Amino acid sequence: MDHILRGLAANPALPTELVDRLVSLADEDIARELACRTDLSRAQAVALAERVDESAVPLAYEGRLTAADIDPSVRPDAALALLDRGAGRPEWARLLVTDPDRERREKLAACPGLPSDVVDTLAADPDVRVVAELALWTTPDVAARLAEHPHAEVRRAVAVNEATPPAVLALLLTGAGLPVARHCLVCDRHEPPFVHDPGCPDPDCDLLPGASCDGSHESTVHSMWEAGLRNPATPVEAVTGFAGHPSTLLRWALAAREDLPRQAYARLAADPVPGVRADLAANPALDEGLIRAMADDRDPAVRRALAHHPRVPLDVLTALARTAKVGAVLLPRVAAASPAEVEELAASPDPAARMLVAQRRDLPSGIRDRLAGDPDAKVVKAIAPHPGLTEARLRAMVDRHGVRVLARVATNPDATPALLEALTRHEPPVQKVFREVARHRAAPVAALLACLEDGQARPVAAGHPTLPPPVVMGLLTDPDRQVAAAAAANPSLPLAVMSELAGSGAEERFSPRCPPGPPRTSAGR
Repeated sequence: MDHILRGLAANPALPTELVDRLVSLADEDIARELACRTDLSRAQAVALAERVDESAVPLAYEGRLTAADIDPSVRPDAALALLDRGAGRPEWARLLVTDPDRERREKLAACPGLPSDVVDTLAADPDVRVVAELALWTTPDVAARLAEHPHAEVRRAVAVNEATPPAVLALLLTGAGLPVARHCLVCDRHEPPFVHDPGCPDPDCDLLPGASCDGSHESTVHSMWEAGLRNPATPVEAVTGFAGHPSTLLRWALAAREDLPRQAYARLAADPVPGVRADLAANPALDEGLIRAMADDRDPAVRRALAHHPRVPLDVLTALARTAKVGAVLLPRVAAASPAEVEELAASPDPAARMLVAQRRDLPSGIRDRLAGDPDAKVVKAIAPHPGLTEARLRAMVDRHGVRVLARVATNPDATPALLEALTRHEPPVQKVFREVARHRAAPVAALLACLEDGQARPVAAGHPTLPPPVVMGLLTDPDRQVAAAAAANPSLPLAVMSELAGSGAEERFSPRCPPGPPRTSAGR
């Protein structure tokens, strides 16, 4: 019964009096669905939080509960949620900063706009994890102060914080002018020298695999450097020297920066590690010369990243499309193409170029229709979901290319009910077609009944509002709980049945007077 009530709680047609009824009998799962309802009133939200304490946090994050509805001594986690949204009260922070639960103090440390006395208390917290969390999110002045903290973990967190002053970030990379850190998470627990075994058998150990300390806190310092290199606020002059560092992770961190001198990018373009080169290939700061130089990279991930580069030359992109397996996506450079470039791509003798431009959904009608009649199935497959295609053109695609384009035709927003029904009757069948038709707004009843015979499409079709109410009612008893829950969430479910389901939930029994669901095959299509 619980899955039925969960589905019912998500039903957009559920009247407010039945929402009230579900609130009164909700468990945690039902409450999760109710909390997501856009029509949930403040009174219902308050009642739901009273009924299911765990729902108070998501309700607070969604703005359904306000400061007036929360007592922080009763619901500290909901109070933290409001503080995190900037909608809490300062006195709550002063109460929670002394909470014995370390995780709550950690959550408090990440909240914006805390009173200065609360920040000072958090900065002196006896648990370094609380101080490190504060360092991640705090203001520039507090971050600068915490950069001198004796614990290396706090300094690492300061290096992550983009509000940390640039000069302080540079100091964290060089260490010049800062007192030496005296602790790290490793030497807090083990006498150095110590290297944490990646196969550590202790289930309560939270040290990272390979974490080490020989007295210099080297693994934490390395993580701090990596964070500083990734931080866009770190001055470029402090990071360029790491382009030749022996650590792969540090070079990798540099590859995404958009402010390096060209010689640093050139050095990274020749890096022996493919992942470094791939991240560099996606960097918007690359110039055309380096893009062209990297286009012949032996690693497919590098070439694929170049294809997604917003400024890749079209001739390079067309060549990459043949070898890089860019996928059925609209690439940034193609999305930004001028009308003349769109025409050039659409008229290209290379089907890879035509396939690229066919991913756009704003093509002039002439180009759209020309690509719809393309002799290459991959081009037709790419253009099939384009709005504005007539039923005749869509049918012609299917007649010419068959199963290769069937599922994509089913996603076209202008596909007619008659066409969608025809797609479900195609021989040989294509399983993905049933899933696409089941979620199509224009799917007719006959097509949806066919979708209900497919194992994967059945849960989707069960929630389609076009299904006749008797069919939806029959699906409530389906042995597949996903199907039954989708039927309960279907807005075409009659009000009387909704009322009966909500009423029977109080007894945790399900015996509605519903006709049996439509037949289904044992294995689907």
